[in-house]
Amino acid sequence: MSVIPDDLLYSEEHEYLKPTEEDGVYLVGVTDYAQGELGDVVFLELPGEGESFERMEVFGTIEAVKAVSDLFAPVTGEIVEVNAALDEDPALVNTDPYGDGWMVRVRLADPGELDTLLTAEDYRALVGGD
Repeated sequence: MSVIPDDLLYSEEHEYLKPTEEDGVYLVGVTDYAQGELGDVVFLELPGEGESFERMEVFGTIEAVKAVSDLFAPVTGEIVEVNAALDEDPALVNTDPYGDGWMVRVRLADPGELDTLLTAEDYRALVGGD
């Protein structure tokens, strides 16, 4: 059973947004469900700091033993930090997707886009969870 924290927002493409201590800045990663479907993550291609992406634009790729998948920006914004720990240990996405396995920190361009994301309850319904 996938872990789906109640305090996060989710995209239909299985990325999550987690608020940080800085107003308007969120951590983005893939959900526990997504990492479970992918299998062992072996490599990530992530953007550089300062790059900007539109909502639903591909911002990187995630490579697992089973497949390579695109990563989609759940919101429009600027990358303010990339999780460098994933260069050395991409498996953090598998072992701690909502903690040390986050991918990028993004500064939200349009707070209204948060309303387009799924709640935990909505995401559970999407993936067939409780």
